[in-house]
Amino acid sequence: MKSIIISSNASGGGKTIVTLGLMKALKNRNYSVQGFKVGPDYIDTAFHSRITGIDSRNLDLYLMSEEGIKASFSRGKGDFGIVEGVMGLYDGKGIDERYSTYHVAELLNLPIVLVLSPKAQVATLCAEINGIINFRDANIAGVILNNISESYYKLLKRSIEENCKIKVFGYLPKNDEIVLKSRHLGLIQSSEIYDLERKIELCAQLLEKNVDIDALINCFKQAEKYEDTYHIENKDIRIGVARDEAFSFYYKENLELLKEAGEVVFFSPMRDKKLPEDLDFIYFGGGYPEIFAEELSQNKDMLVSIKQVLENGTRCYAECGGLMYLTKGISYSTEETSALDCYFTEQNLVGFFNGYTHMTKRLQNFGYAELKIVNDNELIPLGLKINCHEFHKSCVNLEEKVIYSVTKTTYDGSEKKWNCGYVKNNTLAAYAHVHFFGNLKWLECMLNIPKIG
Repeated sequence: MKSIIISSNASGGGKTIVTLGLMKALKNRNYSVQGFKVGPDYIDTAFHSRITGIDSRNLDLYLMSEEGIKASFSRGKGDFGIVEGVMGLYDGKGIDERYSTYHVAELLNLPIVLVLSPKAQVATLCAEINGIINFRDANIAGVILNNISESYYKLLKRSIEENCKIKVFGYLPKNDEIVLKSRHLGLIQSSEIYDLERKIELCAQLLEKNVDIDALINCFKQAEKYEDTYHIENKDIRIGVARDEAFSFYYKENLELLKEAGEVVFFSPMRDKKLPEDLDFIYFGGGYPEIFAEELSQNKDMLVSIKQVLENGTRCYAECGGLMYLTKGISYSTEETSALDCYFTEQNLVGFFNGYTHMTKRLQNFGYAELKIVNDNELIPLGLKINCHEFHKSCVNLEEKVIYSVTKTTYDGSEKKWNCGYVKNNTLAAYAHVHFFGNLKWLECMLNIPKIG
């Protein structure tokens, strides 16, 4: 599979819209396209999947390790692979380039296209481009300029190619019709944008008109096929996975491992009246239960169905939004009001955990961290450590047993610690997102379901 990486100098530089437009342009030329996303983001991968028709994959060095990255990349299928970067090219976990898009590019030996959105600069932009290239001798194949006029583009193209000795493939002109809107945790989900295909088709047409797609295709590099040892034995179990607009944050490989372990059936907490029958294990991923709390709370039969099976001991794992859903409800304090107050003040949810979720204006415990099992429980052994990621604007106040100690190393080298990982009966729920490649033993423990009879 010939592949390339789309990166930028910063978040908001135009990576996503150019990535989606390029995917669509290649699809329009009858190529199959595999999307990848550097980092832990779930929303961009959903956009990729919707445009390409092929499930996108994450490439997160911190959560998955180098071997996990290689395995995930090698599972990709298509004529072309397009890897969308994260933040700026060299921005990773800390103050250096570890875990960054550049790190992934070096690991997979792939060329990079820089997408830049300049404003009121010419020669200074050239200095910035040269700085990006020379900082770690990055393999930059060329530049695409974003959100600018034709006249400004012509000026910048001449300056960049003269001063940086690097190809400018073209530009994406400013156009309000292709803007993707955001909300409190990033872009609005692809499933909520009714005219996404129209927007991206327009973007593809603009790229075909203003970018040398043929020259760009010639820069794609044939990627190596790597060893994949990430598998789990079949346990002959039936696994229910919550999936709809409220719960959509799942890593492709996590679902693949669950399908190896047993039969996976998907259900909608928003629309289905009850859980699928005879489930041995239930997985609630992250998402936006706070946005869809009214619909979730009105589906009372589903709420009762879930609470009953969890109280009866069915094994369950819930992440972030899944944790929120299993509490009594979601509320806003007077100090933390927001535009979302127009939807609800408090909604009743599953109520399996004794306590509530409270929405906040600020991100809580944002970023990469390490969790450790520090309290005895019947699900996960003491001492087990897993790299994880948190990204949420809420907190919970629960009267339940906690088994995680979570540690985040800050940029100044100090450590921030907090507790999470709520256990009740056979249910484990936490804010931390984990990639199952990061610790197969943890997954084995969660799926080690005692057979009755």
